[in-house]
Amino acid sequence: MRDRLRRAAWTVRAALRRPDGRAAFLIGAGGYPLLYLASIGHLALGGRGRSVLVVDDPVGRAVQQTRPFSFEPVARVVVEPLVVLLSPLDVAVALVLSTLVGANLAVAVAVWRSPAACGVEGSAGLLAGVPALLTGATCCGPAVLFALGVGATGTLLTAFGYATPLTALLLFGGLLLVARSADANAIRTGG
Repeated sequence: MRDRLRRAAWTVRAALRRPDGRAAFLIGAGGYPLLYLASIGHLALGGRGRSVLVVDDPVGRAVQQTRPFSFEPVARVVVEPLVVLLSPLDVAVALVLSTLVGANLAVAVAVWRSPAACGVEGSAGLLAGVPALLTGATCCGPAVLFALGVGATGTLLTAFGYATPLTALLLFGGLLLVARSADANAIRTGG
């Protein structure tokens, strides 16, 4: 396992040495937290003026769960036109996932641009980004089922609550899988 982790880290580093890999990482790692926080309702448009409101006992509230892998906000920050509900643990989850999304995108772009690195076709590298798309089910899944009128059972709704750790595992597993067969030297040199 240690060898696989080392190989995955080497593959990500090789992808980040390329300009297109770095650009893909920055897009994924920079944009994903905004999308994640907006999807769980902690980032929205419509704020007026500037204000900060902090709850009583912010440390106690920070660890209260609202659903699996989602926590209570401890502050409301308004900077026109944005409204941010600040939940430190949700921000930490968003940063971990965004790092994994950025790493997967960097490797996907590097492999796509140099398919000889994996010995596969160029489109196979884009499959590494599919787990990132699954994160949309974290909070939007129950709303989509409700909107579509699907008679979802409680088990299915509970499963959506665990989409966040499942997504992290899939993103991490995707990196390990790609690193197993990718030639980091070919990724780095674009060959």
